[in-house]
Amino acid sequence: MASDQENSQDANAPDDTSEKEITRGITIMKSIIRDRDKAVTYNVNWNADNQLIGSNAAKLASYIGTLVRMHIPITATRWSNKELGSAKDKIWTEILRSFNIEDTTIRKKYILQLAGKRHRGWRTFLTNKYLKDKEKNFVEYDPEYPVKYAIFITEEEWVAFVAQRRDENFKKVSATNRERASNPTYAYKKGRLGYARLEEKIINETKSDATSLPPHVLWKEARVGKDGTVRDDVQHIYDECETLSQSISTAEDQENRSVLSRALNVPEYPGRVRGKGHGCTPTSLYKNPRRRNPSNQEVMETLQALQAQVLQLQKDNERYRCMEKCSSQLKETSEKASINCQNKFPEGISSCQLYLSSPTYRLVGKGKVHNTSGDLLHHRPLPDGHLKVSVDVVLDKDALLPIPDIVSETTFLRDAIGSFVAWPLDLIFIDDETPTKPASKDKGISRHNESVASQKEVFAQGSQQLSQKIGSRQKNKRDLPVTSLPKKGAFVPRYQISLETLVDSSDMATAGAIRLLDMEEDIFGYSCTETIGKEDLEHIFRHQELGVGVIHTYIRFLYDNFMRGNDQLSNRFRFVSSSLVNKALICREPDSCREYLVKRFMASSTNNLYLWPYNSGCHWLLLAIDPLKEVVYFLNSIDGEWTNYPDMKQLVDTSIKVFRSQRQARVPRTKSSNITWIKVQCPLQRNGIDCGYFVMRFMREIINMNQIEIPITYFDEYKCAHYTRLQLEQIKEELCQYFIEKRLII
Repeated sequence: MASDQENSQDANAPDDTSEKEITRGITIMKSIIRDRDKAVTYNVNWNADNQLIGSNAAKLASYIGTLVRMHIPITATRWSNKELGSAKDKIWTEILRSFNIEDTTIRKKYILQLAGKRHRGWRTFLTNKYLKDKEKNFVEYDPEYPVKYAIFITEEEWVAFVAQRRDENFKKVSATNRERASNPTYAYKKGRLGYARLEEKIINETKSDATSLPPHVLWKEARVGKDGTVRDDVQHIYDECETLSQSISTAEDQENRSVLSRALNVPEYPGRVRGKGHGCTPTSLYKNPRRRNPSNQEVMETLQALQAQVLQLQKDNERYRCMEKCSSQLKETSEKASINCQNKFPEGISSCQLYLSSPTYRLVGKGKVHNTSGDLLHHRPLPDGHLKVSVDVVLDKDALLPIPDIVSETTFLRDAIGSFVAWPLDLIFIDDETPTKPASKDKGISRHNESVASQKEVFAQGSQQLSQKIGSRQKNKRDLPVTSLPKKGAFVPRYQISLETLVDSSDMATAGAIRLLDMEEDIFGYSCTETIGKEDLEHIFRHQELGVGVIHTYIRFLYDNFMRGNDQLSNRFRFVSSSLVNKALICREPDSCREYLVKRFMASSTNNLYLWPYNSGCHWLLLAIDPLKEVVYFLNSIDGEWTNYPDMKQLVDTSIKVFRSQRQARVPRTKSSNITWIKVQCPLQRNGIDCGYFVMRFMREIINMNQIEIPITYFDEYKCAHYTRLQLEQIKEELCQYFIEKRLII
């Protein structure tokens, strides 16, 4: 590149105007030769990316061009040709005689690559000067021999060079390259300065302690004209780079495409770093050693290890087949098969208990087993002897996953709530083998096929048993979930008792029975189906920790009873699905979580408050996000800080910045990297199981107040240190009443 412009200064006269011929001679850098004879050498500097900088950088670049003209014939078409090896060594030797450069492989490689660029520029200069007219078209006549450069070019070389350039294939390539370079979208405006010396100039002018600048910063500065103005399209690319740099790690930047290439939406070529200039490579920029090919010995050792693994898998497979055969025989002789031999599961989705056998045999969690043919786990086949399980409740917070998730680096069961994992067959327990695939589906919750008469019969039985059950419950206070309430005027959870009666009288009383609740697109931004099992209802009845299914069902209750038909509320408040964005998915699939949040934010045209129940593994908290004002309200019933959830905070911040970029919003520089987080002084729980109930009540009170801004000290109408048990029971009663009135069980 520099050679091109340098040569254009050597000879740039029009063909038809001899009077304007430039009088200066050819560049041979005589001053360097004289200093060399006096044993005077020049010092050169290198930046952190191993690029040439300093006051003598331009002099060295020009001297390299002179040496290339002297030692490399213009007929050489490929710089990598081995026949040029001796000529390259001469160039390197001459440079070491005049410049203080370490005689190392990395320095020699840099200098010779720069020499290759000078050689290409020299050949391009000769073509444009002597073989093309003013319109840059190839001339038809035979061009004259350039006598001015006779010390560099022989007549035989010139004839051969002209023949090469007149080749039709070369002309096509030349025309294509000229067309591509004729009108660049983002024009470079720094002349011969180059990225390396531009970076040096910026660091010196700003007196910064930095040793290197990000590529997109240099890219922007290289496109600033003499008047100092920045074009809007250049500024837009820079802003998008700033946003992307918050969400893309250095490893991802190196392995895939850089931030600048992503913003420009162009491919990244191997061995180069866009926006850093000649000599900067991914290896030098990211300071990662190049991966070498393994030796033959290492390959053989790896092969032997793989063969040993295959043999072990074959043994495990044979042992599993024997266990399967044994289990089948035991099933024929006994209705109560051991859990270690239970290998037949109902088709479809069944509620289950999850066990571990090490270090002790124990119950560690509850969830749902998905037994469908051809099922995949995270786009991969399930391991032999395992089934796909969704985790709803964790009973042992220190329990490890039987098979850790390598992608998300998840090893603890508590980090897999709301996601799917592989679980061994012999450690999944189902009481009865009841088919759970629903045969009919209408709006609301689906159930098994049965006649209308049978449904009415079940409802009648539930009504007849209701009064008797209420009486028996009050006699035995241990069965009631409100034993802490005073006896006088004691609260009676009538809807909970009624719902439990209906559950006991329906097929939901059997293990594995489920209902499928249709979630409309307006609720989470997409249509989906929520699974409700018997154990989800048991958690409500026994006041235990809640799973995703119960939280989402209460959101459906809020939507149906408060927001449906109320344009003001439905346009002001929206929800974020805890199934699509939770701790496990943030670690395993951060891109999909970010895309969902941004898409959710983009659906709004006015100020909205997005309510997101977030499960951190063993705890529920609520985020209320106003993406337009870039404010996040943090409601945590255990008085924790948002800094305790760095993955969640980074996801929210990045999603808001991407949302800001996509809607092309302008924000002050002081706010461009700051998003306001507000910790709300909300009521606090006094035990380890109430977090889900608190989150449901938070959402209800926010919607009921009908205002987007949440006071730091919480709403005066609901301000208190702790919710009472009665206040939580009211939430449960609303939920149970919703089940009954919608006839979702019977």
